[in-house]
Amino acid sequence: MEPISKKLKNINIPSFQERYQEMRKSILENPLVQQFLEENEQIVHKDMVERSLTKLNEYISQSQGCCKCGNTEDCTNHLKGYIPKLFIANNIIDIKYERCERKILEDERRDTASNISSMFMPKDILDAKLEQIDADTKKRIVIKGAATQFVDFYRKTGQLPPKGFYLHGEFGVGKSFVLGAIANELALLKVKTVLVFVPEFLREMKNSISDNSLQEKIDFVKKAQVLMLDDLGAENMSPWVRDEILGTILHYRMSEQLPTFITSNFDYSELEAHLAQSSKGDVEEVKARRIMERIKAITTLVEMDGVNRRNS
Repeated sequence: MEPISKKLKNINIPSFQERYQEMRKSILENPLVQQFLEENEQIVHKDMVERSLTKLNEYISQSQGCCKCGNTEDCTNHLKGYIPKLFIANNIIDIKYERCERKILEDERRDTASNISSMFMPKDILDAKLEQIDADTKKRIVIKGAATQFVDFYRKTGQLPPKGFYLHGEFGVGKSFVLGAIANELALLKVKTVLVFVPEFLREMKNSISDNSLQEKIDFVKKAQVLMLDDLGAENMSPWVRDEILGTILHYRMSEQLPTFITSNFDYSELEAHLAQSSKGDVEEVKARRIMERIKAITTLVEMDGVNRRNS
């Protein structure tokens, strides 16, 4: 039987030097490496290239452009969502990593989403866009135009208009959708918006008394750069809700001239009547009028019509 050691001697195993030279040849013949060396021929020298072979090999082992993978989690590069770029520093060829197109797009979407704080709002509203608002009636044309003007005013001046809209109309005509569309446009301009579904928010405020977080939540809402109160008037009204919650928020925003948007099934006069009725059956017209004066000071009345899109 032939010894194993003798068999091993007969196996042709390339030496380390041979493997190194083969790898070196492959790296230096790579078209992208050759292009970089040619572009920097006034700086690059032989010793620099020899010291940089490891970095050059790292460079060519990856995709040098965005591979359009659809999701950076599926990226095959060493740093997901980043593409390698060669540069020269400290007498060596090195690599820096830059975001690919997909990574930039994902980061922009994440930044945009972070500028909208949603409280109890449905996801489809948070995905709304201004161009998706149907302008199929005169009133809807006015609304779409006013929403566009509000955003354009900030885009041109860097200042927010002091007034938002009080958008009223029948169920399902798309009032909440308009709020979401404006919020998304503002988010692209780095304007932070707080979007609140009022009935759930007020229930949350009542529950917040027990854990001592009430004032913190009120402050968060009332100090928002842009505040959107959706479906005001659908809640069960009580003197505490009207005076201590709504009154506090609206008074602050009126004093600070912070833009506020409100949607409701009621117009101004109908909402005032609603605010005057308490859960105890009392009618408090003066206090309701005080709330309405604040609402009128920070909003412009706009009526929205159209078909009920929830049934279509």
